[in-house]
Amino acid sequence: MTKHVMLNNVYHKDTKVVASYAKEYGDNQASVLAFPTEFIELQKHYPIFLRQDQNSGNYHCTVLLGLEKDENLFLDPDHPSGWNADYIPAILSKGPFLIGFQQQEGSEEKNAVIHIDMDHPKVSENEGQSLFLTHGGNSPYLDQISNCLQMIDSGINIQENMLKQFADLGLIEPVNVEFELNNGEKRTLSGNHTIHEEKLLALSAEDLHSLNKNGYLQLAYAIVASTTNVRKLINLKNLQLAK
Repeated sequence: MTKHVMLNNVYHKDTKVVASYAKEYGDNQASVLAFPTEFIELQKHYPIFLRQDQNSGNYHCTVLLGLEKDENLFLDPDHPSGWNADYIPAILSKGPFLIGFQQQEGSEEKNAVIHIDMDHPKVSENEGQSLFLTHGGNSPYLDQISNCLQMIDSGINIQENMLKQFADLGLIEPVNVEFELNNGEKRTLSGNHTIHEEKLLALSAEDLHSLNKNGYLQLAYAIVASTTNVRKLINLKNLQLAK
């Protein structure tokens, strides 16, 4: 169940949000949505893949966090935050918050406002980060959340055109991830797509200029570079199995 309400410094003056990560908070997800505005940070830690909706044929961006259902190999109860990496995907970092829109009085324009899911397991009256200061201003934590939501919103606006240009240039290719764990178990992850590096390198000067002008060229290379992080996931899985 969800209970989305607009955040208010009167009604939510005592509301707190747990800012750590654990299975009981719903963070045990093997794959989550990713946004182009965070690719440069994501590619340092996680494999970035594209997935295709079978009905619409449209692509969306994801990062891989585990190698099987409900597995997040970056969750670590021994880490202060519960997450063993320097950057946390925005879709999880935002916690129970999301962007909503409020109609301006006397205008057709809508303002972006922060909503909170009061039924989210990280929402608490007793523990976690305060959302507002004593006199009603935003807490540093809420400012951080606001920045995260703005990054997600900007990423959504960029993503559709970026992926369309990648597809139009024939850069998107399916990839099966096949590997063997130290215990001899063989696995295959299917349904993922990546950027075809050789086709990217072979693009005309005009197409490269177009990608670069739109800011998509570095994002394409971030996807390519991120695939080396599959090995990191395999190593984390082997460590888990060895415990």
